[in-house]
Amino acid sequence: MPFQKIEAEKLSQSVVQQIELLILRGILQPGERLPSERELSDRLGVSRPSLREAVADLQQRGLLTSRPNAGIFVADVLGSAFSPALVGLFSSHEEAVIDYVAFRRDMEALTAERAARLGTETDLKVIAAVFTKMEAAHQKRDPSDEAELDASFHMAIIEASHNVVMLHMMRSMYELLRSGVFYNRQVMFKNRLTRDHLLDQHRAINDAIQARDPAAARAAIEAHMDFIQGSMAEQAKAGRNEAIAKLRLEHEISK
Repeated sequence: MPFQKIEAEKLSQSVVQQIELLILRGILQPGERLPSERELSDRLGVSRPSLREAVADLQQRGLLTSRPNAGIFVADVLGSAFSPALVGLFSSHEEAVIDYVAFRRDMEALTAERAARLGTETDLKVIAAVFTKMEAAHQKRDPSDEAELDASFHMAIIEASHNVVMLHMMRSMYELLRSGVFYNRQVMFKNRLTRDHLLDQHRAINDAIQARDPAAARAAIEAHMDFIQGSMAEQAKAGRNEAIAKLRLEHEISK
């Protein structure tokens, strides 16, 4: 973790500000455990009493939380953008899924463009590393690893866009996606032809970002999201047809 020596006069407040920035920039993530008090005070170059004062302040404001016999963790601040009632509506209405994909198309086109333009060399290496893992997972029969890496790939691009509001908003949206609120990504990845298309699309996105071509990165994301929307429409149609056929069969049996 990139903790730095503290040199400010009010040591505890300087510790607070540094940890706040690490959370704000997404470097410290929800659920992540902080180093031990001894290690963290050494890294920051402050006394343990100053560190305890800072941690108490952050806990009081809901940014850190303590777990008995486990340590201090970044609080789970994701998912708070939507009430449970609204999440329930999202999961049960096709209109919400369509709007979600359209929202992702617009937002991620912007993040890919920004990542190609503003991402650091480290950011681009992280994106490339996730894509390399996707290529390896693509060779497996079980699509679950590749489906999980799909989310990680997109989040790496969002992180590389260097917009903290966009980062936390999209992380919240992705938590809902990972939990299957909008659609089941693994169902989509089970189709081998679809998996091949998705990998090619992710390759095009990665290539454009690595080449630092913002326009190509935007276009690649838009094409990818258009494909997802089309695939989901086909799945929904197939599901409806299957339901109709089942009803017809039940009707014939009941005659």
